Amino acid sequence: MTGEKIPVIVYAESTPNPASMKFVANTWLLEEGSVEYVSRELAVNCPLALQLFEFTGVSSVFIAGNFVTITKKPDIEWFEIQTFFREFIKGFLESGEKIFTGDREQKSDPAIERTTTASSIETKIVETLEEYVRPAVEQDGGAIHFKSFENGIVTLILKGSCSGCPSSTQTLKGGIENLLKRLIPEVQEVVAEAQ
Repeated sequence: MTGEKIPVIVYAESTPNPASMKFVANTWLLEEGSVEYVSRELAVNCPLALQLFEFTGVSSVFIAGNFVTITKKPDIEWFEIQTFFREFIKGFLESGEKIFTGDREQKSDPAIERTTTASSIETKIVETLEEYVRPAVEQDGGAIHFKSFENGIVTLILKGSCSGCPSSTQTLKGGIENLLKRLIPEVQEVVAEAQ
């Protein structure tokens, strides 16, 4: 049974953001981190995203772990395109074509990568986000990245289905802010930076 190819399975999951749909595969697309493309021009190192942007109605492509989150433009309904995108992603993965070209390690955004000079409070914020927030947010097809901590204010960047989600403010204030305030007394507020 060695050398036998495992069939690719892709299924769609709705997200809290009605404009975004999460397409989950039974294979890893990105080993670590996440990457988001908000335009075709930015997707030059990702043939999968580049090809998805060729379809009418795609406004962003987010890739993390074993899923792709596609955000659509408002003039198209998911029931019209969901099956098509699921089959397209499945076919792309079965083709063996590389998802990324160039560097194997894709960075979510160089401006928000962790630095070695992070303070102990910043380190605790990042660890808390990684342990308590990241798994839930990824389950919903998105990502939240730590950007900065200044004067008691934590700035986060929302990606994937979290970006533009109607419930993201409630999640940010009611969930993440309360969690961080409770665990890290120095935190006074959590805000999202617009992309």
